[in-house]
Amino acid sequence: MLEIGLYGLGRMGGNMARRLARAGVRVQAYNRNFAVAETLAGSESNVQACRSLEDMVAGLAAPRIVWLMLPAGEATEAAIHELAPLLSSGDLLVDGANGYYHDAQGRAEHLHGLGLRFVDVGVSGGVWGLANGYCLMAGGSDDDLARLTPFLQALAPTPDSGWLHAGPVGAGHFTKMVHNGIEYGMMQALAEGFALMQAKSEFDLDIAAVAELWRHSSVVRSWLLDLSADFLKTDQKLDGIAPLVADSGEGRWTALESINLGVPTPVMTLALMSRFASQGKGDFANQMLAMMRKGFGGHAVKNEP
Repeated sequence: MLEIGLYGLGRMGGNMARRLARAGVRVQAYNRNFAVAETLAGSESNVQACRSLEDMVAGLAAPRIVWLMLPAGEATEAAIHELAPLLSSGDLLVDGANGYYHDAQGRAEHLHGLGLRFVDVGVSGGVWGLANGYCLMAGGSDDDLARLTPFLQALAPTPDSGWLHAGPVGAGHFTKMVHNGIEYGMMQALAEGFALMQAKSEFDLDIAAVAELWRHSSVVRSWLLDLSADFLKTDQKLDGIAPLVADSGEGRWTALESINLGVPTPVMTLALMSRFASQGKGDFANQMLAMMRKGFGGHAVKNEP
């Protein structure tokens, strides 16, 4: 029976554990809050809740595979330092966070010196992955990917689709980084288009109906449009939604990579800048503009209430 250790049972990690378990994989599950692992194990017969990392590692036969589904950055780094002394030579550690590909390369080199193997996997699918399967982009050696393949096949929509050995270590997270940069641009284009239609009051457009129309045979049909159509059916005004959009590391890294490679990515980069603006990071610049306009043209400045 296939078995794997999974550390991190948030929205993505928890559902990945469920999908693996339902595919017949035995999952040793660990979360810093044991109650989360315990609840998961209570609903999935192939999941074993572990009280500690030591218990998780001890519950796996060598050579082990341990998959991390933790926030990128410090949380993942700390987990790797905790886990490394508990693992044995030949064990494989998988990083499924939205991490920076340079970090993946550095971790692989560090773990290789300890006799441990490393694969980075970019994971897409969000909260729908449990039902529909995940899109998985893996970076690592041929031998390590051969070991990981049955688990990728269980997580993917089908054994033959939805997963890819993208290249050497770092390629998984690099590919996911570009994927998320494209996602920023697609989301921005859809949002701007619907905002334009919503503002054209003389036509009184039913933008929910337009969204539903475009879902069928249109060249802009997409899963993002499907999701937009779903929420517009119940709320076309969005009055209760704060106009603030968070950004994560992937969008920034994509913009920086385009500069480093000299490859123009204006749509993805401008989409990132729009997110910064929604967070109020452009407010001071706009205040400067208002004051300059007052200075040269005597235009009135609107003061905050």
